[in-house]
Amino acid sequence: MEESTKQLAKMLGERIRSLRLEQGLSQEQLGERSGLHTNYIGQIERGEKNLTLETLLKIARSLGTSLEQLLHSVDPLDVQTPLGQIVVMLSERPVADQALVLALMKTVFSWEEEKRK
Repeated sequence: MEESTKQLAKMLGERIRSLRLEQGLSQEQLGERSGLHTNYIGQIERGEKNLTLETLLKIARSLGTSLEQLLHSVDPLDVQTPLGQIVVMLSERPVADQALVLALMKTVFSWEEEKRK
């Protein structure tokens, strides 16, 4: 693996390990949930494996999270930008609140389009 790829694999493995431990899961339990071998989970967490999207998706689902949340700390959004601030704020809110904000944004953007006509 190239050095930048090794670093990415290591960061992703650390993120997976952190989420697994937060949920009180062993590597064996995560392996059972995701259909992956326990040894493979260990290799992933140590950054020794270059993962496929399919494997990442299995792990994310097994941890009850999205790919975006799984990858967030690996390549975090710049929280100094307005978009970054919006994403951080919304990610901390319940899904119902997120849906409400989305509906509000669509209404505002639609209103802006109509105003321009």
